[in-house]
Amino acid sequence: MHPFSYTRVSDTRQALNAARAGGRYIAGGTTLVDLMRETVERPDTLVDISALPLDEITVTERGGLRIGALVTMSEAAAHPKVRTLYPVVSQALELSASAQLRNMATIGGNIMQRTRCTYFRDVTADCNKRQPGSGCAAREGVNRTHAILGTSDACVATHPSDVAVAFAALEATVRLLGPDGKRGVPFADFLLRPGRTPDREQALRKGELITSVEIPALPQPLKSGYLKVRDRQSYEFALTSAAVALHMRGGVIREAKVAAGGVGTVPWKLPEVERALIGRRPSDALWTAAAEKAAEGARPLTHNRFKVALLRRTVERQLRIVGGTK
Repeated sequence: MHPFSYTRVSDTRQALNAARAGGRYIAGGTTLVDLMRETVERPDTLVDISALPLDEITVTERGGLRIGALVTMSEAAAHPKVRTLYPVVSQALELSASAQLRNMATIGGNIMQRTRCTYFRDVTADCNKRQPGSGCAAREGVNRTHAILGTSDACVATHPSDVAVAFAALEATVRLLGPDGKRGVPFADFLLRPGRTPDREQALRKGELITSVEIPALPQPLKSGYLKVRDRQSYEFALTSAAVALHMRGGVIREAKVAAGGVGTVPWKLPEVERALIGRRPSDALWTAAAEKAAEGARPLTHNRFKVALLRRTVERQLRIVGGTK
């Protein structure tokens, strides 16, 4: 680990000033400290924001839910409003990491976490995300766990967050505070596909601070849930996952929100699956037909071709769990 300085701030003005001077924000530290230990990240200054007043969960004026950036994963998962209104978020959080990490890690830090690609974390390997222009060792290497959607010649790494998949499905907004004031970024635009610049992972401007993630009010009753398929049942990242939220009225699906994880360079929204569901009545045939659209545009690599079929089966299974059959 390289030498660095540390400062703790007590208000957002101090945080923004420290970031403007080149500091990196840290709260739970469950990702950044790991990367510093592995010398993947080498910040000169850490700005501890854990004392900022960003640790509340509140209902918005329109009936949505605002989750403060410093709310821990375990607090968010256990919150009555989250569990009642958006169980897909609670389930995604509870299927993430270990209980100890969930007690430390924050919502803002979770969506900011960097890929678990072994080549990214091995400083001796070529990685455009870590060192632009060096190449992507994963493309011709061992790529069983890598992405099949949203990839480019420069990068095939998956985004590791589970709750980000739920936020993507629910079409959340990331609220930011920066030197130029406040702004909101739709979750679909916040995490960036690699393209030719895989080192730029979020739509953050210099010095900006995540203040909250805001889930919009959705029609009720809303049934939702998260399914994670992995090699083992604990402390493992997804091979595939599916976040599904359905609003049904009169026996017909009126709203459908679906996204997948473990298969994309970002949490992967599935609009074609959603369109196939809206206006239809639940049935086994519908779940199968809609799920067939989940892997459209997939570009599998040598070792992860199985993810195409696995993604379809995962989405179909979760549609069946959430929507049932008539």
